[in-house]
Amino acid sequence: MLIKRSRGWDIPERLATPESVFLDRRALLGGAAGLMAGSLLATRPGFAAAGPYPAPRNEAFTLDRAVTLERYSGDYNNFYEFGTSKTVLPAANALKTEPWTVKIDGLVEKPFEIGVDELIRKAGLEERLYRHRCVEAWSMAVPWTGFPLAKLVAMAKPTSGAKYVQFQTFLDKAMAPGQRSFFYPWPYIEGLTLAEAMNDLTFIVTGIYGKPLPNQFGAPIRLALPWKYGFKSIKSIVKVSFTAERPKTFWEGLQASEYGFWANVNPAVPHPRWSQASERVLGTNERVPTLIYNGYGEQVAGLYKGLEGERLFV
Repeated sequence: MLIKRSRGWDIPERLATPESVFLDRRALLGGAAGLMAGSLLATRPGFAAAGPYPAPRNEAFTLDRAVTLERYSGDYNNFYEFGTSKTVLPAANALKTEPWTVKIDGLVEKPFEIGVDELIRKAGLEERLYRHRCVEAWSMAVPWTGFPLAKLVAMAKPTSGAKYVQFQTFLDKAMAPGQRSFFYPWPYIEGLTLAEAMNDLTFIVTGIYGKPLPNQFGAPIRLALPWKYGFKSIKSIVKVSFTAERPKTFWEGLQASEYGFWANVNPAVPHPRWSQASERVLGTNERVPTLIYNGYGEQVAGLYKGLEGERLFV
């Protein structure tokens, strides 16, 4: 007898409620009207009229709550390069995303640089429904489009000495006024162990809601780590480096007592200034209990065996 074991976040697909315009666009793509809809989608140079969006959904990734409407998630975001306000969208319009290349260096067979469009062509795209949990105790559920980071790792061909992956955001003080502040250790740096980078949940994102990433989400390429607090999901990546030493990350460098390297979600470990036991869901403002590893523990808890002495949850 075949026994199917459900993952921690699985529910029937019918219970996920995608953003309404997103649904309308998917329906239009089915026929001649889809050609007109495709022409309305944001595209990047080198793609056909409809571009690679919307990408096929990977049905292995479902949600325990409704998808957050784009009008809420798109106008409530942290992107400190463009200011500390949550309403960062107007300022983020200054972000110039074309052309955009990503440099791959460090402990790899051969360093290289690749344009984001070429990277998309080589890796292919899929859509996944993920929960996102901010350390500030708000959350959302969104349809990210992208590809597993493991595909980029395979392209990079790290050497045996590589233990960590370091990510870097752009540095352009003329374009990003927040980077003029001497208080922050610019550019934004984040890091993972190579094992975390190879986990299937670790997702390089180039789109959301069936379209290329808007600027405020970290266009044109960012990271999504659904079991970690959102500050680990670095935006607007320009460099990926493979290293033997653990990177000193942006928030860890700014305030290590509050923001550590690991940053795994745990409702039982409070931030020094507030509780993490529950979260406020964008759009509904419903307060719901926070889940260990944001509900993805079955897939990632094994990454931290033997690391009990580390500050895994801050």
